[in-house]
Amino acid sequence: MKKRVKEKRYGRITFTDVLVIFAGCVLYALSVVLFTSPNNIAPGGVIGISTLINYAFDFLPLGTMTLLLNVPIFIWGGIALGWKYLTRSIICSAVSSVLMDGFNVLIDKGYLTPYIGDGLLVSAFGGLLCGAGLALIFYRGGSTGGTDIVARIMHLKAPHISQGNFMLFVDAVVVVISAFVYGNIENALYAIICIFVMSKAIDTILYGVSKNNGKLLFVVTSKYDEVTDVILRRVDRGVTLLKAEGGFRRDDKRVILCAVRSNQVHLTNQLIHQVDSEAFVIVTTANTIKGRGFYSYDEAPNPAVYENLDSLAGISEKTQENP
Repeated sequence: MKKRVKEKRYGRITFTDVLVIFAGCVLYALSVVLFTSPNNIAPGGVIGISTLINYAFDFLPLGTMTLLLNVPIFIWGGIALGWKYLTRSIICSAVSSVLMDGFNVLIDKGYLTPYIGDGLLVSAFGGLLCGAGLALIFYRGGSTGGTDIVARIMHLKAPHISQGNFMLFVDAVVVVISAFVYGNIENALYAIICIFVMSKAIDTILYGVSKNNGKLLFVVTSKYDEVTDVILRRVDRGVTLLKAEGGFRRDDKRVILCAVRSNQVHLTNQLIHQVDSEAFVIVTTANTIKGRGFYSYDEAPNPAVYENLDSLAGISEKTQENP
């Protein structure tokens, strides 16, 4: 029986992870305090709800309200999904919330000036800044909590409803409510533009221009059983074992072939190195990947981008096979 690698060895936060996630939280917080919130745009999700509450009761800090709304969601998520999968999400939510309130203090003191003006510019640059921040957070395995955790739980209870569709429904509800709270349908329309730009920014940064491309990994390792096991369980991607022969010693080897999303390369490399520090890894670009786990030959790309992000965060437990 092959020896399983201990789960606790993985998911460790490196210094680079901290820097990238913090940079993402800064961009995310700035997008809210400099663009969307001052212009009465509620871009869906928990942050959209917090923006509406802050508008109705301006004495309630925006960041604090966001964190408070996330607390019951994290408790529910911890019970349903396991606390070890929510560590980075809790940290990201807390940091971004503190940054929002901190930036608002700087605005009150005149050190920062929010942009209040053309709604299209606000929607475009607010969505772009927010999408860039979230992409950095997602890329290093974090999330800002909120509806993506609820969507994951609901998907487990109702697998026929995709997480992307559930989040789209929640965003739509928040946008509709914002039209009544602000008393202006234009704010709701600008929120839709902001959400669209944000989703496109996330897709472009994480997946590149084409959403059906990715990276192909060739891994030469003597610990192919352990490496295969950790890729299946932690990266949520299947592998193919190729028979090979060493050119110098003429010994039999196994080469692991694995196709992953571009945003999963860092995690995969990190896990492989933790299993076998002497593993030989080749990463190359695959312009088109079609088949199970990516996109089929006769179906359009699935807009439920958050389902792919869940596996990066480590809260997906199903196993998919590569073509």
